[in-house]
Amino acid sequence: MENFIGLPVGHVEVVRRWRRETRCVPLARAELRKALTAWGLTELEGDALLVASELLTNAVRHAAAPRDREIETRYVRRSNGVRIEVHDACAGQPRARVPEPDADGGRGLFLVAAVADRWAVAARGGPGKQVWAELSVKGR
Repeated sequence: MENFIGLPVGHVEVVRRWRRETRCVPLARAELRKALTAWGLTELEGDALLVASELLTNAVRHAAAPRDREIETRYVRRSNGVRIEVHDACAGQPRARVPEPDADGGRGLFLVAAVADRWAVAARGGPGKQVWAELSVKGR
């Protein structure tokens, strides 16, 4: 069985569902890379992959939901960029916290805020939340 369940793929949107496992992160990154290439947005690749990695990793590690609940990624083509959404079944809100200087983690949302044009947490249809970020090509 594959690690994701494909949902309809359109010209402007790619939606996938993933098992809540760490190995979904590189798989979801690969899907985003393919979408950015198809959309002619390869110049956003570095920042977009970083954002996707951070949001997915947070969902895998911190979403307090039954283990069998999946994570959904949604990549949406925008006029001058991309919107990256990660949906999970946990209602808890992610919070940026100041990590200890020698901590290995805890900086993900700061990184997202630094590279994204904007990001937020929103309700979704069904249990849980979506965390999204938008990135745009500068000068377009």
